[in-house]
Amino acid sequence: MRDYLLTLCVTAAVTYLLTGPVRKFAIATGAMPEIRARDVHREPTPRLGGIAMFFGLCAGLLVADHLQNLNSVFELSNEPRALLSGAALIWIIGVLDDKFEIDALIKLGGQMIAAGVMVMQGLTILWIPVPGVGTVSLTSWQGTLLTVALVVITINAVNFVDGLDGLAAGMVCIAAAAFFLYAYRIWFSYGIEAAAPASLFTAILMGMCLGFLPHNMHPARIFMGDSGSMLIGLVLAAAAISVTGQVDPDALKIFEGSTREATHAALPVFIPLLLPLTIIAIPVADLVLAIVRRTWNGQSPFAADRGHLHHRLLEIGHSHSRAVLIMYFWSALIAFGVVAYSVHSASMWIVMLVVALSAVGLVLLLLPRFTPRAPRWAEAFVPPRYRRRAVRPHLAPASSAHDAQGEPAASGTAESEAAAEPQERTPIPAGVNGATAIGARSRLPDRRKAGTRG
Repeated sequence: MRDYLLTLCVTAAVTYLLTGPVRKFAIATGAMPEIRARDVHREPTPRLGGIAMFFGLCAGLLVADHLQNLNSVFELSNEPRALLSGAALIWIIGVLDDKFEIDALIKLGGQMIAAGVMVMQGLTILWIPVPGVGTVSLTSWQGTLLTVALVVITINAVNFVDGLDGLAAGMVCIAAAAFFLYAYRIWFSYGIEAAAPASLFTAILMGMCLGFLPHNMHPARIFMGDSGSMLIGLVLAAAAISVTGQVDPDALKIFEGSTREATHAALPVFIPLLLPLTIIAIPVADLVLAIVRRTWNGQSPFAADRGHLHHRLLEIGHSHSRAVLIMYFWSALIAFGVVAYSVHSASMWIVMLVVALSAVGLVLLLLPRFTPRAPRWAEAFVPPRYRRRAVRPHLAPASSAHDAQGEPAASGTAESEAAAEPQERTPIPAGVNGATAIGARSRLPDRRKAGTRG
């Protein structure tokens, strides 16, 4: 565990220290797209944060290769080299897109080629456990197609959720932490060395996200861009593929006894089939809803719009920071809830705890609908959003701020204070800071709604 912690800290330190110089480099090279109608930031912000994250990944792998307890991962498996090869390819494509906005089909092809490169070097799904059947071996074509599909879905799901400052990096960090606990338990508790690469990948992924987050939290000084979002999506997918398709369920010796006992004991092995999707459940749900919504409206599935989950949170009244924290909460609840249930599936208290936390999450989600109003005597001691508005400016007559003689009313009166009080600002929906992973950005010179034609 100390070696994993050291690898995580080195990755985070390298990423953090390089992000500042990368920001200056992005400004110097002009990697600062104009503000679009769907963006929340009000000043041009540089991208290319994925450059620092990629060098953090390289530093983490280099350090792990020289640690005694982690060196065996590189000696017994070719998966770290496969990950580095695929990550380098997807990172180069992301950097080019951040700067030159390459075509959508080229990005999709690059994602598939990066996944194919990893498959060629051994990072692929070899078998899957099926409840009631056992271990099912896959042919080379089946394993390749399943691996490529998982990589492409994960990359685009992570990229779709990259719409608010710190959102994508934080959610992937939470997912990586949950995945690390699961993979480390398989390796440490069952003594299965095949789970070690997944533990290493997730530890490095946590370091990449933690090192970048201080620069990316609201208000962000730099965005990760496609070079970062596609990179962390690929690393997360590589960890899922490693622990799902490389760990032989028969090695756990759980398919013994009666059918019911074997099926119940095999739950920790069946979980990897769902764990990658549950960990990115929020991004995947956003991806599916976006495709359905755009197709229903006769648009391209990769056309930018304002219907993402984080858009809805802003529209109902949440602040930028609160919307991000709510997304963090639901991601952590789903990811850690699934991991906890895989460890103690017989304990009903885990289910009850998840249900209780879900109720808390719903209350937080709908909190702007139930904003309390302070009594009049306490209005001077609370923020403006909790004060009652007796006179609304748009309903008051034009002369409400003047007396009968046309002189300005006294500034200390309650009516003038209510009239001078600004209207509640309509939340401006946010947009994807990067582009969709396989869609092009729209260049909108004005503040028209994205997806409309002038």
